[in-house]
Amino acid sequence: MAKRISFKYFVIVLFASLLLAVPADAADKEIGWSTGQLIYVPAYSHIYSVHEEKPFLLTVTLSIRNIDPKNPIKIISADYYETKGKLIKNYIETPVILKPLEAVRYVVPRKDESGGSGANFLVEWRSDKKVNPPIIESIMISTQMQRGVSFTSRGREILIPEQ
Repeated sequence: MAKRISFKYFVIVLFASLLLAVPADAADKEIGWSTGQLIYVPAYSHIYSVHEEKPFLLTVTLSIRNIDPKNPIKIISADYYETKGKLIKNYIETPVILKPLEAVRYVVPRKDESGGSGANFLVEWRSDKKVNPPIIESIMISTQMQRGVSFTSRGREILIPEQ
């Protein structure tokens, strides 16, 4: 019986020491807390039909949603790039504050095909506190010639090495 108690004690102490050995910011990374990010968001101003090289034009909406229920975030930039990486438009001239659960959107009209099939946005956001990162996605939609198309692309964080 004494050996069992010793073994249980050993397991408890080992488990507790492992918990204490985890760096504080590792827990934040697991949850996803952040004070800012640079997000790449795929977008498509047009796509192609199955056997045609004729573009099917799409309206693109960039949606930025602050999903943190308690804290605001600041949108620093929302830049639109074309297929070859050339900047087309800066959608934000001065930073935009999004209150908790607030959203903002930017629209690229269907007739604007300058982005091409490889268009994208780079969105930078910041916060004074660690918050739930926003959901940033593009929504593409169009109805033409009795065809309707709609789909979304979710943004992905770009990691930039510290210098």
